[in-house]
Amino acid sequence: MLTQSYYVYLLTSSRRGTLYVGVTNDLLKRVWQHKQGLVEGFSKRYRIRTLVWYEQTDSIESAIVREKQIKKWNRAWKIELIEANNPDWKDLYKDVAT
Repeated sequence: MLTQSYYVYLLTSSRRGTLYVGVTNDLLKRVWQHKQGLVEGFSKRYRIRTLVWYEQTDSIESAIVREKQIKKWNRAWKIELIEANNPDWKDLYKDVAT
């Protein structure tokens, strides 16, 4: 049986810009939708399109718990999470797409 993957991800409008936390089972498709402005609401309004962090899990329940945890964090903690693995705030979409 194949295991389904789920992702918690952080997008930004620019380096140290507005942040967005989301969860999905198809990271490539979901980030592409954000980049095209197809996701209505906050991310579209603030042009949040750069994938700067993501985490993979095998459980939708743990992905949702993690997303809610990160959403409650203060901004400094979110920035620290990003910069621990992506100090240059590089768009990780290209890495996921290959």
